[in-house]
Amino acid sequence: MDADAVLGTELWGLRRRRPEVAGTVLAGTDGLLISSDLPTTDATHLAALAAASFGLGNRVADTVRHGEFQETMVRTARGCVVTYPAGRHALLTLITAAGADLETLHAEAREVADRTGSVFDRQRTAVAPGPVPVPDPHAPLAMRTPMATLPGRAPNASRVTGWRRPPI
Repeated sequence: MDADAVLGTELWGLRRRRPEVAGTVLAGTDGLLISSDLPTTDATHLAALAAASFGLGNRVADTVRHGEFQETMVRTARGCVVTYPAGRHALLTLITAAGADLETLHAEAREVADRTGSVFDRQRTAVAPGPVPVPDPHAPLAMRTPMATLPGRAPNASRVTGWRRPPI
């Protein structure tokens, strides 16, 4: 069975076992949509928002040093939106109805996130083998060099060459 079928089967299986789950989105940590059972427009937006939510939640967990990030949850009047890390490069987001048993849902969703995440990580490794360079978070920021100080560039070069901007 290919990776896409496994991902779809896992998401469909979760929805079948847990009727309070109204929708699922599997997204990359970069915010790009991988798989979903929501309308495409909603899924694309939710994938991007899930990545932002994950980034913020992960940063908060790191700052308070209370262990590894587990999930972010937004509780609304009609239910919850919960995002779980799925492997190293993906996120599983669930939309639940109000009254969902969140404790048992968290346990089952984490298992699905682990399985789908490992499938996605293997698929990603097969496509792009080799270690992915991780930037040093403590490295100094790059310095910008003003254009006027670049070698070989005369001040007001556009006036010197007679170049004019074409009309738009």
